[in-house]
Amino acid sequence: MGFYRDREPKHLQATGSTIRSVGKWASVVILSALVGSGATFAFSSFLNTQNSNNTGSFLPYGSTPNVAPVSENINVNVNSAITQVAKKMKPDVVAVVNYDSVQNPFSNQSTLQQSDIGSGVYFYQHQNTAYIVTNNHVVQGGAGVQIVLSNGKTVKAQVVGTDPYTDLAVLKVPSKVFAGVQPAQFVNSNHLQVGEPAVAIGTPGGLNFSETVTSGIISGLNRDMPVEEPNSQQILDYQPVIQTDAPINPGNSGGPLLNLQGQVMGINSSKIVAQGFQSMGFAIPSNEVQEIAFEIIRTGHAVHPALGITAMSLQSVPQPYWPNVPVDYGVYVQSVDTPYAQASGLKVGDVIVALNGHQITDAADLRTELFGMKPGDVVTLTVYDGSKKETLHVKLSELKSPNTTDIGGNNSQSNQNSNPFITPQVSGGNSSSLFN
Repeated sequence: MGFYRDREPKHLQATGSTIRSVGKWASVVILSALVGSGATFAFSSFLNTQNSNNTGSFLPYGSTPNVAPVSENINVNVNSAITQVAKKMKPDVVAVVNYDSVQNPFSNQSTLQQSDIGSGVYFYQHQNTAYIVTNNHVVQGGAGVQIVLSNGKTVKAQVVGTDPYTDLAVLKVPSKVFAGVQPAQFVNSNHLQVGEPAVAIGTPGGLNFSETVTSGIISGLNRDMPVEEPNSQQILDYQPVIQTDAPINPGNSGGPLLNLQGQVMGINSSKIVAQGFQSMGFAIPSNEVQEIAFEIIRTGHAVHPALGITAMSLQSVPQPYWPNVPVDYGVYVQSVDTPYAQASGLKVGDVIVALNGHQITDAADLRTELFGMKPGDVVTLTVYDGSKKETLHVKLSELKSPNTTDIGGNNSQSNQNSNPFITPQVSGGNSSSLFN
């Protein structure tokens, strides 16, 4: 699960109305479900709050005498909607255990060692295969993955594919593992409403707290939050997510945020941890989850539009290499890699400051704008070639998401020069190495 703390970057400056207010949140990703374990018990009752229009669709989160008492007795109905959601959906929710390969210095043999625990939800069956969606950061870097079912049974899972740009991944197991269990259904996240009840199920704090159920409401919609590369904590792009006050903690990552019909509204992915803040968790909307998950099932990867360049945020360029441009924001072009990009007139050393009229502050801004397009679309770039301002037109190419696990990493093209834009910096790397 990604955790965000308040930190103002030294170079963050207001550069226009399009600057993202979320820029002040720098994330610290904590992957171990054994960190910060704890339990909170709460009863919440929701009366007359079900939205009858919220139908699911399945597609292939004092001393003043007048002051009311702080607490009062509440009659909890065991047949309440939340109880029914928990009963219905617990069989679909699994713990996802990620294993690292550890070298024995004495025998020179490798063994698997548990590293991280997250959650996942069974959402689709095809023939003899059952599919589970979770977060990319739950399985990234793993040499092996297992799921733990609601009955405690452990099953080896295979990673079908991952997408670091949306923080989603898909696993598969034999369908007999979920014999008698119906796959979870998704609600249309475009129909969600602020104030709607939300139920989270997952594995916070490790397997001792599996099947933990918490509840709250949808606190906000379309909150732009950063998606990070887990190791380097580099912001890859910004993602519109669901905000919820349903308590979610380390280990909830990849688990479902459900409505009172037991339909998946989103996949829990992150929360804010900062002094003075509480109950601010975030989930990836179900419509995006379905689109990416089924694309991974069909092809083994997600497909995103790409500009056809390798580049980095201008603010990340070392001073000795700083280009002679009249701005201190934008994206610095390191190489022009595809015929479409080359034909546009883009050159090494150019600085991109806008795409289709939208200001580009950094690399994450560029990805975010591009991900609203499709491969084959033609975009208009505003660039600086030194002090000269130019307008260029580029036809977008295709970016296939990498498999971020150790298992699939050897088959990934993500680290090759074909990466059409912004090669993420490896944790601990030297910025200048990106110019090589």
